[in-house]
Amino acid sequence: MLRFGLFGTGHWAAQTHAAALDAHPQAELAGVWGRDPGKARSLAERHGVPAFDDMDALLDAVDAVAVALPPDVQADIAVRAATAGRHLLLDKPLALSTVDADRVVTAAAQAGVASVVFFTSRFQPNVAAFLASTAAVGGWHGAQVTMFASIFQPGSPYGRSPWRREHGGLWDVGPHALSVILPVLGRVTRVAAMDGPRGAVHLLLDHAFAGATSTVSLSLDAPPEAKRNEVLFHGENGVERVPPGDGSPVTAFGVALDQLIEEVDAGTRDHHCDVRFGREVVAVLDAAGTACTEGRTVSLPG
Repeated sequence: MLRFGLFGTGHWAAQTHAAALDAHPQAELAGVWGRDPGKARSLAERHGVPAFDDMDALLDAVDAVAVALPPDVQADIAVRAATAGRHLLLDKPLALSTVDADRVVTAAAQAGVASVVFFTSRFQPNVAAFLASTAAVGGWHGAQVTMFASIFQPGSPYGRSPWRREHGGLWDVGPHALSVILPVLGRVTRVAAMDGPRGAVHLLLDHAFAGATSTVSLSLDAPPEAKRNEVLFHGENGVERVPPGDGSPVTAFGVALDQLIEEVDAGTRDHHCDVRFGREVVAVLDAAGTACTEGRTVSLPG
């Protein structure tokens, strides 16, 4: 049984992380820490576990952490947890800069802890199977991605999120887009980007595999009638569409827990969505932000 400390008390922490941890047969939710002690107590009481005011006291009581906090807050907690020898189940994006992502990668490597970054689609079995078979076929010329959300409408649990409002679709849905195209088209070598209306951003990406190029359009503030979530691969074998994921985020998070626990038990440290992959995604997003701001193409190191 792997004991987890949950860091975070918001909607995603409560409805996905805590729910999945509480239901998992090989994981134990051992305590909750949050920036709002009142919310931490409320969530902890719901699951019959203690709330911790002191972050280090919670780290002392667990084997692993699950973090559902803004990315810049997450990066510091992940470094602290890894340094204490705690395994990491983190959310996307890993951080809000390549520098901070590098700190997490270094801390995890030095401590030898297992890590998984929760890109939801990658833990939905039908999507994972589709990506594996599509990558095996090869011959892809590129991808077309449109992820238009509309989270600032009344009733959205994410509409009051300060970091999402500040950093927009690039950093919130952008990681989801990259998590499904990178396994098929390979790492990104060059990035161009341009802003669009209502906070939209449009990316042009060169990939390592056979000169493939992908286009990615992202928004959190699309008109409700324009909401869309579509990923298409095109190439020698025609066009393939990534299917919608089967199951709920709670089910997918349970799969992520399965896979982290397998890493811990086996002593392996090579998960396909570990902090190194999380860092690769952050580097692309970071480069895209620079490309937008400076109006130039940005090359990524090999």
